[in-house]
Amino acid sequence: MSDGLDAIELEIVRTQLAGVAEEMGDVLIRGAYSPNIAERRDCSTAIFAADGRLLAQAEHIPVHLGAMPDAVDAVRKRDPEPGDVFVLNDPYTGGTHLPDLTMVSPVVHGERIVAYAASRAHHADVGGMAPGSMPAGARDIFQEGLRIPPTRLVAGGEVRQDIEELVLANVRNPAERRADLRAQRAANDRGGERIADLLAEHGERLRSAFDAVIEYSRERVEGEIAALPDGRYEARDVLEGDGITDADVPIEVTVTIDGDAMDVDFAGTAEQVAGNVNAPLSVAKSAVYFVVRCVTDPDVPPNQGCYDPVTVSAPKGSLVNPEPPAAVVGGNVETSQRIADVVFAALGEAAPERVPAAGQGTMNNLVIGSPAFTYYETIGGGAGATATADGSDGIQVGMTNTENTPIEALEAAFPLRVEAYAIRRGSGGEGERDGGAGLRRSIRLEAEATVSLLTERRRHPPAGRAGGGDGATGQNRIDGERVPAKTTREVAAGTVVTILTPGGGGHGPPDGDAAGNTDSAASDDVGNG
Repeated sequence: MSDGLDAIELEIVRTQLAGVAEEMGDVLIRGAYSPNIAERRDCSTAIFAADGRLLAQAEHIPVHLGAMPDAVDAVRKRDPEPGDVFVLNDPYTGGTHLPDLTMVSPVVHGERIVAYAASRAHHADVGGMAPGSMPAGARDIFQEGLRIPPTRLVAGGEVRQDIEELVLANVRNPAERRADLRAQRAANDRGGERIADLLAEHGERLRSAFDAVIEYSRERVEGEIAALPDGRYEARDVLEGDGITDADVPIEVTVTIDGDAMDVDFAGTAEQVAGNVNAPLSVAKSAVYFVVRCVTDPDVPPNQGCYDPVTVSAPKGSLVNPEPPAAVVGGNVETSQRIADVVFAALGEAAPERVPAAGQGTMNNLVIGSPAFTYYETIGGGAGATATADGSDGIQVGMTNTENTPIEALEAAFPLRVEAYAIRRGSGGEGERDGGAGLRRSIRLEAEATVSLLTERRRHPPAGRAGGGDGATGQNRIDGERVPAKTTREVAAGTVVTILTPGGGGHGPPDGDAAGNTDSAASDDVGNG
């Protein structure tokens, strides 16, 4: 090993770097004010080398982490200096969607930048045409909220009050936003402190260890890809409309495996749409990287080396590589899920033992808000079964990894009451291994508010695999009325919003007749809810 680093020392440094990222996440979660970050943990933290390569990440949100390198690259182009902290959310300049605010801080040793600490957190509101900044009918990004290119929020160690005031003047609940931004700064500061500790311990050998950690992961992933059969694998799936029309929007992928390299091409995918399910290329790459980590050894240390053997391309102006000013808020949360589904499907022939049946394939985004409060939740559902295990019930799958908001925290923070929260029995697909069941969540509003829903798998069910049955589709209801998968409505106090989330697909033929669940197969008696 270069500079005297042996395998044991390298493993020590690797785990120390991972520990830095995890500690940053702990600081962010403990310091945040909003339930969305403090309870649901809708945030991610990571450490990068001075040249922008990912070194280590906390095990947080897949759609955040795979896209975060683009944010660091965008900041590096702005000539960061010691004492700076940059903030950004522009999906066309390193971001994902506007509610995800990213902070990037250079870590300095002497007068030289040696690393970057980065955090990304979903803020419950960043302005725009509807509370929660996730309007179903947005036709361009300007309707979705405040758009921030990489901007110095802190310069020379001092917060730029004019920039902070500009941001807070354009969001709802500015006191909550201020506290969450402060928590992100604290997380980045902790990352810088811990990298300084590692430099004091290891000296200049630490930078050699950066290279070695990345090379180790790259070699591991290259070996995993090389073990898959060479070939060209194709798949197709659809989104259920874009929030403006209900027309299916196709996503097509071709995965080519050649030796120890994998190429993922989205040629044939629909052109960008008028609604908000367009996904920036960084989001598409993040979904691809997630699938690659699932079908290779998930114990490989997650860093830039895992991504280097994989190339991702998509036509400019397409659904998964849109051009501004396309709306994108749903692309991050829903299209990312479908991208993961379609890449899994393409790799099903190459790695059949590692590819599960489809999970719920949606984040079931629910926003209830007003000028006074904003509640945001992604709701779990059924996981797809594998060849060796039933799918789990009521969990987050795919590109999200958040927790739920505990009922006690939700009711204490917002004028809302949870009337039902239960497993949706019978919603998982039947099979030799059954798919996981979805959830039912019913919430009564105690004040008038705007309700926004961005959901999927309400028309097309999550597919079973290897003869397994499909999972049940989901449903959205407002006072018992079934409403579209993507909708924004003004509602009165006393309204009940009910989300029935999809089940996961089954794996392998079930005993007896092979018949998957349908929309009516699950227990969906919700009365007026």
